[in-house]
Amino acid sequence: MGVTHSTYTLERRYPAPVARVFEAWANPEARKRWMAQGAEHSQDFVVGGLETVKGFDGEGRPLTFEAQYVDIVPNEHILTTSTMRTGDVLSTTSVTSVEFQADGNETLLVVTEHGMYLPGQEQPEWREQGVAQQLDTLTNEFKEI
Repeated sequence: MGVTHSTYTLERRYPAPVARVFEAWANPEARKRWMAQGAEHSQDFVVGGLETVKGFDGEGRPLTFEAQYVDIVPNEHILTTSTMRTGDVLSTTSVTSVEFQADGNETLLVVTEHGMYLPGQEQPEWREQGVAQQLDTLTNEFKEI
């Protein structure tokens, strides 16, 4: 069985201006709240910088997600390349674009990921579901207190 290639696009509308939604991606404390809950998280939000999330899967095996920022245009887009490892075994590698579009006082966010999934590792559907859940959790950043 060979490498599985998969692409998905997710869209979400948030009740906040683009600058506020972009900041939720750029700010390490905010990003950890909605993207890396319960995991070790570090983020150097600059072109060439790394974001790392370390946690565990449902079977207790260590998982490490590492992304490198390859392009950042504030309030427009973020482009990354990333890997996911289970222990020392490479599971996936991918390229991702995050696009921010103003729509009145709201933001339309469009996330597209092109992934390569190695045999016996993560499945494309799992990644899409996981990212969809993270984007749904991001909504909490814009609720009035």
